Order: sequence, then structure tokens, then C-alpha cells
Amino acid sequence: MHPTPPPPMHPTPPPPITEPDPSAPTCLGSQADPCAACRRTTHKYGHGGMPPCPWCAAPVLHGWAPTASFTSTRA
Repeated sequence: MHPTPPPPMHPTPPPPITEPDPSAPTCLGSQADPCAACRRTTHKYGHGGMPPCPWCAAPVLHGWAPTASFTSTRA
């Protein structure tokens, strides 16, 4: 029996933790905050934001069904 292969990583290697996620400078300052996992500054709030940065989210999103989607609970 073969072990399950690890999930694919983000297509590009992550920059050093001291550098922000490339999406952070493109969003409003109030929408940028540290990643929930690695603490890299990322686009966390508002349209298109996610609590984890793309590098931390890649293995989690890989486990979701292709039809899964995020539904905002905000009004």
C-alpha cells in the first residue's frame, strides 16, 4: 500500500516571512493583517481576502472538493 502523496504546494515558492504576500500592497491598509498561520502580512479582509496567505491556504484548499465555495457570513 502506497502512502498518500502530500498536497501540492503553492505554484511559487513563498517569499521570506518578513516580506508581505504580493496581494497585501494592492488592498486597502485596513484589509491587510497577519496570516492566521505564518503571520506574513496578507490581504485578509474584504472582497478577495482570506485569513491564511496563499502559501498556507494551498494545502487546505487542495483537500476541498472542486465545487466547494466560500460563503461570507457578513451582511
